[in-house]
Amino acid sequence: MKVKTDKYTGDALEILDYGKRRLLTYADSFRELAKSLDGEFCQEARNREQMLLARSHWESRQTLCENLQEMAQIMTRAASEVYLHRPIEERRRRVILHTLRQEGIQGSEISYIEKQGQRVGISLTMHVPKGDARKSGEVADLLSVALNKRFSMSVSSPYQVDGVKRGFVLVEEADYVVMTGVARAIQENEKTSGDNYAFIESERGRFTALLSDGTGSGEKAGEDSGRVLDLMEKMIEADFDRESAVNLLNSAVLAQGSEQSLATLDICDLDLYEGTCEFRKIGAAASFIKRDYLVEQIDSHCLPLGVFHTLESEVITCELMDGDYIIMMTDGVLDALEQNQYEETMKRVIMDMKERNPREMAERLLQFVLHCSGGRIADDMTILVIGVWEKNS
Repeated sequence: MKVKTDKYTGDALEILDYGKRRLLTYADSFRELAKSLDGEFCQEARNREQMLLARSHWESRQTLCENLQEMAQIMTRAASEVYLHRPIEERRRRVILHTLRQEGIQGSEISYIEKQGQRVGISLTMHVPKGDARKSGEVADLLSVALNKRFSMSVSSPYQVDGVKRGFVLVEEADYVVMTGVARAIQENEKTSGDNYAFIESERGRFTALLSDGTGSGEKAGEDSGRVLDLMEKMIEADFDRESAVNLLNSAVLAQGSEQSLATLDICDLDLYEGTCEFRKIGAAASFIKRDYLVEQIDSHCLPLGVFHTLESEVITCELMDGDYIIMMTDGVLDALEQNQYEETMKRVIMDMKERNPREMAERLLQFVLHCSGGRIADDMTILVIGVWEKNS
């Protein structure tokens, strides 16, 4: 069968190749600039004040040097992760165009998108020449029926198909779905929690839960943890490698000096295609995975952000199964138990829980902790529960 290759495919490849060369050039420039800033500290000051000032300047240069090296690495990685447009089979292309025409939608420039030889999705341009706009999610449902495979619109695709020609990306739906629940309590005599959290759904079936605990409590602690999450969210949305993102974030917090208090960072990355999760804990409290009556504890001994120039964070990978629950929490939850074996106590409580809704589970755990503390809230408490299920179950 002869495969149709249109002009759009060739143009896309040419632009991507040009962008790759530019990124590699920028990366080389950043590496050279980092080399010019690198060097050992020379103690030539005549008195203590001059020595401390020189030391501060040297540490600032080292932080900038590390940031430049990290950016060079990110650009090099991005240049090697080029997305290619491949021609789609003529029969499938006709099915897509026919389905769209029946709904009054004009389609064009249809191709597969591949990354490092692996197919990511189907790219196409759509618009409605006449009539009302259509929600892009509804169009994805129609094409799923026509192609006999479950698709959804990527999170970066426009919300609707209207009279303006726009690009859309169809991605195969992941094998797993998640449901989340949150329960929180604010420290006594405070109006604002020092804890912050976020749930992020990105491309290619990746779901990320973030939890940060600012030092102390109240508005200042909330601002510190909120700033950490804002920066991390932006880097995740920009598709930064997690290790690079954490290192850059640590440098940013370190550069603030005494202006910013320390903050923890708890990251749980879920691959909803493979059914796996990765934990990165930067000074964060223990997390737990509940599977029926079995409970696994996930912890790490890495210090909070901004303590050292170099982080030694550990990546903990776990296989998930249908019906698993991931429970994340700030240290105020565990500290409120006031027992030597507080983590073991939490494991037993999670093991005995009969609830299946993540929100109800989070609220039940918080009520148990408040009961153990006699109703006192000595520190901010935040509990995140993530339920994971297979779609076909």
